[in-house]
Amino acid sequence: MTATSPSKETILVADDEASIRRILETRLSMIGYQVVTACDGNEALDLFRNCEPDLVVLDVMMPKLDGYGVCQELRKESDVPIVMLTALGDVADRITGLELGADDYVVKPFSPKELEARIRCVLRRVEKEQIAGLPNSGVIAVMNLKIDTNKRQVYRNDERIRLTGMEFSLLELLVSRSGEPFSRGEILKEVWGYTPERHVDTRVVDVHISRLRSKLEDDPANPELILTARGTGYLFQRIVDSMIPEGS
Repeated sequence: MTATSPSKETILVADDEASIRRILETRLSMIGYQVVTACDGNEALDLFRNCEPDLVVLDVMMPKLDGYGVCQELRKESDVPIVMLTALGDVADRITGLELGADDYVVKPFSPKELEARIRCVLRRVEKEQIAGLPNSGVIAVMNLKIDTNKRQVYRNDERIRLTGMEFSLLELLVSRSGEPFSRGEILKEVWGYTPERHVDTRVVDVHISRLRSKLEDDPANPELILTARGTGYLFQRIVDSMIPEGS
């Protein structure tokens, strides 16, 4: 592990290419992160459980256990942000990783600056959770759900539903303008930080919407909460008089 301030976030980089591990460890350490590295999937899981990193950078193609397998195992026990590294042109790799719970992806060969930007953006999505002292007043009720925008938690009939940081940010965005559609481009900009001039596969949004529906909707195939705006993108059903008084 690179010796840096103990207050800095820890990033686990898992890739079987030694040159990529060295480059990323050097660059990420230089901008203030603590970095641990793994050369295969099994080592990645062991390090994750020992170090409890704040974010995982995960290559798809690794020996012993590939990135898909690692992502699947991590999602059984953690909502840690995951950025996948996928091969150029392999759209199926990206979609599979997102469906298994990855928050974002970067295509190989990649610019280290691009990965650094993705890491910063994803980590910003979990910072709100760690801010102490926020009043517990931003609770929205809709159907059988309670959405706590301060604690960034969602409950169905008082049972907590686990969402990743990016999933909650997406839900929070849709709820913020309930009844009004967001285009996929708007969602990519607001949640993932992608600028309009950058070409990004909008299926990142589609897959995350599908994941949210599977967790929040009673019947994901016929959603009542997160609706499709044909020709535009998505919207959350209009919310009327839904705030729960503090202490309720």
